[in-house]
Amino acid sequence: MKLRVISAIIMIAIFVPFLLIGELPFAVFMAVLGVAGLYELIRVRESKKKFPTLLKIIAYGIVLGLTLHNVNSIEFQFSFDYRVMSGLIFIFLAPMVFINDFKKYNLTDALFLIGSTLFIGLSFNLLTITRNFDINYIIYLLLITTMTDTFALFSGMLVGSHKLCPKISPKKTVEGLIGGVLMGTFVSTCFYATVISSNVSLVLLIFINLVLCLVAQLGDLVFSAIKRNYDIKDFSELIPGHGGILDRFDSLIFITLAFIMLIGIL
Repeated sequence: MKLRVISAIIMIAIFVPFLLIGELPFAVFMAVLGVAGLYELIRVRESKKKFPTLLKIIAYGIVLGLTLHNVNSIEFQFSFDYRVMSGLIFIFLAPMVFINDFKKYNLTDALFLIGSTLFIGLSFNLLTITRNFDINYIIYLLLITTMTDTFALFSGMLVGSHKLCPKISPKKTVEGLIGGVLMGTFVSTCFYATVISSNVSLVLLIFINLVLCLVAQLGDLVFSAIKRNYDIKDFSELIPGHGGILDRFDSLIFITLAFIMLIGIL
């Protein structure tokens, strides 16, 4: 527990200055985290089957480019450049022909790299754009993540008795889910209404925050499912006591993806 607390303090000390500065420094920081996140996904996948080195390097470069795309924008972007998808398809599918050895590289490998680069690159890019738009929105999303996770843990420890998804996350309980979602919704609603905007329907705001808190728990479970599938405890040992980048950003990634779909109605 002591190691976990020390690591948390160090993480906060590193993250907060970049968050406050914003702009290019924050974008570069997100790009580094994105590449680290992709490394963790590839590392987990390679526990069963290796990827060609050149394709891994290309994947890291693509995530870097996706994360840094449009970093000077101060508006939320709702469009997607289909040239990016076309490029990814060519880049990762064509090597099957040239390698000509399905034991070394096949369709499953190609689809994994396409999905992983898009998922990680777009997620961390959205975090950058959200920060550029308004720092309060990032704080709002972080509050949803931390409050939901923290009170889910405490509620589960105090009154948890009914397992939520025992095969995916044995320690999570229904009571923990309820406690985390309720407190996460309460805190995030208070913050949004007092700091970001009071000109929004309270009922609508509560509903959206409730959905985002549920998504936070879903993100945690999805990444836990990935770890169970590969029979590992953490994505890496980068952060002592906490695991890897994806272990810490799992909920935030899912919340950001959901938030970009919901912000239009706020």
